[in-house]
Amino acid sequence: MQNQGFDPKTCIPEGMKKSGSLAKVKLPEPISALEPYKERLHIIAGLHGIHTSPSHSAFFGALGGYRGGDGVAPSGSTIDHELSKVLPETLLPHLCIGMDSLENMTAKPTLATLSASGAGQPIFMHSNPNHLYQMLYGGISTGNIQLQHEARSNLFNQIERLATTKGQSLPSSDRQRYGQYVQGFKDVNGLRDRLDTVSDHLRKFAPEVDDRYTNPEFETDWHDVLVDLGISAVTSGITNTLTLGSGRGEIFGSWKGVGVEQQGHNLGHMNQAGNPIWIKIRQYNSRMLVRIMQALESVPEGNGTMMDNTLIVYTSNNADKQHTNGANWPVMLLGNCDGAFKTGCFTQLDGKRPINALYTSILRAAGQNVDRFNMSEQLAKKFDNDSGPVKELMI
Repeated sequence: MQNQGFDPKTCIPEGMKKSGSLAKVKLPEPISALEPYKERLHIIAGLHGIHTSPSHSAFFGALGGYRGGDGVAPSGSTIDHELSKVLPETLLPHLCIGMDSLENMTAKPTLATLSASGAGQPIFMHSNPNHLYQMLYGGISTGNIQLQHEARSNLFNQIERLATTKGQSLPSSDRQRYGQYVQGFKDVNGLRDRLDTVSDHLRKFAPEVDDRYTNPEFETDWHDVLVDLGISAVTSGITNTLTLGSGRGEIFGSWKGVGVEQQGHNLGHMNQAGNPIWIKIRQYNSRMLVRIMQALESVPEGNGTMMDNTLIVYTSNNADKQHTNGANWPVMLLGNCDGAFKTGCFTQLDGKRPINALYTSILRAAGQNVDRFNMSEQLAKKFDNDSGPVKELMI
């Protein structure tokens, strides 16, 4: 989920005005790293998210398919969390990772802007790789990482016990909110206990800790190791759903490590097509996508590989650009989710189906018999001219 928008001109091959195969066309420079993987790629234009009010960002609405806004709590669960509930159960149902400038990731190592488990229930992204490594692999580590993990574990256990006791005296009106706070510590402590039961298995997947963790030169050093941690969490079976927020759903973001000196809000006021700055950022994103695919292809699963049963969704929380009305919400899919989605093609839709319909399609591919996602029939009369999955995308 890249912030600041996803201009369709940066992904649609030159000259393609209507739906067709990608086999004999050349991908645009910003996504050129995906050229060897064209047969797994599906480029989509013409979905809309007008009802999400994206402008600077739709925030939770980008993955929820509902109206979002800065400081606005989620009004429902988001597609990534819903998907995590219907896929085979894992130790951690849903892992969210956010990437930003070093200053922002250090000052706010966790932030919730994109994913939610329900109305008023945001899911926090992890942005400090040292903290995330401790959470996932602290129990099998040595040296300082192990000591920090043990100290944090003891502290969290004490906090959970104290918080549980103190909350009993609160007024009923405050007890629910406080209960969510206590549940957070229970979730962390419960995850640690579950991870301890598979420690031998996890040792095969834990990334090597190097200087990029403790002494990063650029923010992209942290971005890279965060992606490594996300990949390891998927390939090891810790989680079944991974959300990566580049720019963390806000108007900030920094990519000095790939030669982009400008950062933050100004990036959103630039035209992306043909812009050397945005070519570098999108190429960096594309190389991340390749790393994820290559890692998943290396893991046997069923009669093929983990990638054969995976769907990677690349889009923006800003639709096509900053200050957008969301009338065109470009998306790239990689993989076919065990044969559910068409690949190797470009699909131009007519702008009459919302991003919710894509999310319905994903849930259908996961075996759920749903016709709508987070959209009432009353709202659909205004924003959706059909029901069920987007037929043009499915096999």
